[in-house]
Amino acid sequence: MTNARRKPKRKPVREPQQARAVQTRERLLDVAGELLAEVGIERISTNMISAHAGVTPPTLYRYFKDKYAVLEALGQRLMDRQNAVLLAWLEKHKGGGADAYADNVEDLLRDTAAITASEPGGIWIERALRAVPQLAHVRIDSHRSVTDAMLEVYAPLLPDMDPDLLWRRIRLSVEYGYATDEMLSEEDLIPREEILREAARLLRWSLRDAEP
Repeated sequence: MTNARRKPKRKPVREPQQARAVQTRERLLDVAGELLAEVGIERISTNMISAHAGVTPPTLYRYFKDKYAVLEALGQRLMDRQNAVLLAWLEKHKGGGADAYADNVEDLLRDTAAITASEPGGIWIERALRAVPQLAHVRIDSHRSVTDAMLEVYAPLLPDMDPDLLWRRIRLSVEYGYATDEMLSEEDLIPREEILREAARLLRWSLRDAEP
């Protein structure tokens, strides 16, 4: 399996360059995230978003063609911010070997959860990325991208493991970490700290296991 076969198919979205336009777009996304948490995927609309943001619908349509484009942008923004945490974590523990990453994986889970919690409607954005077929590619492309980044780091540390096998195991670990992030907001029968601790324990095992 080559990186070329895993490249995202999504066409890049042209984003505003001027400071005022960027600010307006971010404001629309913040409002949309808050509304998503309040009313859900089915009820949210472009008219509702523009009204709560204090702009006209034509202003919103300069940035987004419909509500699904808004949701896609919300998902992409959240994924980018979560991925930035992962990339910083990879850089921070570079040079410490596979054990350094395994030993500090709970920090990664905790920091990722903090990003989700700070994002307007964060957990609802994650749910939308699973529930809406048109949005699935945002999550999948993002997770494949960070899997590629992790493979570049882990492959030299585990030279005896087949790269395709390693990619699959990392990809499963990324998905598991994402599911853990969702679980923190959904499962009230297990204390939050226990979820983080147990998830980290399982990920430590998967990241240390070099057996094919």
